[in-house]
Amino acid sequence: MQTAIPCLFMRGGTSRGPFFNAADLPADIPTRDNVLLAVMGSPDKRQIDGLGGAHPLTSKVGIVSRGSQPGVDLEFLFAQLQPDKDTVDTTPNCGNMLAAVVPFALETGLVKPQGDTTTLRVLTLNTDMQCDITVQTPNGHVEYEGTARIDGAPGTSAPITINFLDTAGSVAPGLLPTGNVRDVIDGITVTCIDNGMPLVIFKAADVGRTGYESVDQLNADTELKARIERLRIACGHAMKLGDVTAKNYPKMTLIAAPRAGGAISTRSFIPHVCHDAIGVLAAVTVATACVLDGSTTQGIAEVPGQNVKTISVEHPTGEFSVEIEVDPANPQNVIRAALLRTARLLMRGEAMVPASVWAGHRAGDFSATPEPRRARQG
Repeated sequence: MQTAIPCLFMRGGTSRGPFFNAADLPADIPTRDNVLLAVMGSPDKRQIDGLGGAHPLTSKVGIVSRGSQPGVDLEFLFAQLQPDKDTVDTTPNCGNMLAAVVPFALETGLVKPQGDTTTLRVLTLNTDMQCDITVQTPNGHVEYEGTARIDGAPGTSAPITINFLDTAGSVAPGLLPTGNVRDVIDGITVTCIDNGMPLVIFKAADVGRTGYESVDQLNADTELKARIERLRIACGHAMKLGDVTAKNYPKMTLIAAPRAGGAISTRSFIPHVCHDAIGVLAAVTVATACVLDGSTTQGIAEVPGQNVKTISVEHPTGEFSVEIEVDPANPQNVIRAALLRTARLLMRGEAMVPASVWAGHRAGDFSATPEPRRARQG
């Protein structure tokens, strides 16, 4: 016997995965996580017995519910799985999957469209972060077709705008969790920063690389990956994140001077596989580092001078533009970050899991216990 769970399979930005209404999943977290592992087919590097795409970018799950506090329309819990591991990590955010939250809620009737465009406030439960997301809803339906293009996803789609309201210190204790804009850790000069995603940013040249290598070259570079992992573990302690050996953060970002008209060039490990592009919140965090005086980006990043700056973050498959606004009275203070993403509904139906994993809801048990909300630090 198998248990059928309603879901929509969606692309969000440059990621994809199944989205669920929280009420359709098990109430207790251990059972829920076992269900998600079964849905995705982990642990197995091919994820042959599930919906996962054998890559961290396609081993993601979105869980959505109506807002439970004033001013919040929707709540979103992101789950990162790994193809070959039995872990379900709900600690970090994912700005790409975030782009599909409002379309999912509209498609499933959790919320109603507001007119030609619909703007809803979404609370990400992983880090207690809020943002306003706007999607196109002409004639009361989500529009997926359009002319917006994002690197890392083929073709064009309708634009989805995300205006982040408070991202500093999403997981780490503050924007600069070490207390410094620049540190020397394990012999490498780094900027440890968290403006939506904990990152360690360092010059590719400092680990003997150009920063323009291909994804395949970097993934095959076992010497570099071992060096980066040693640095990551040391930085995890410095960032007050504890032992990050088994965690998906901090992400490790190699930087170099731009060479395609952008502000900076990046190669991002997530954390052990080089990203084909760059994560949404990683891009926001890199862009933030670019405007901070004294960070590791100084001297190589090309940054506009005005208070509202468009920072183009180059990555292996193109670029990612982030709009950053700084406080005129204190240019070291970033007061807003906004960006454009796209999403598409790929499939609607039911995900099947063995009844031995979960037999389904008992009578009257249709509301999932919410994920414990993590206190913002710093």
